[in-house]
Amino acid sequence: MGRGRAKAKQVKVARQLKYNSGNTDLDRLKSELGVNDSGDDSYDELAEKYADFAEDYGTEDRKDGTSG
Repeated sequence: MGRGRAKAKQVKVARQLKYNSGNTDLDRLKSELGVNDSGDDSYDELAEKYADFAEDYGTEDRKDGTSG
């Protein structure tokens, strides 16, 4: 009992050593973590898609004091 926590810590340390050594292989990290890279929409396409909302809501100050 308790081995799971120790093993998880060892895995965490091993990943830190593997990926934080200065020459990180981000593609390999993505594949190891199972990240799906579905970059279908570019920024411009998303901006066009939501431009109507920007016109409707504008850039007026919000109630919490922030803008945007």
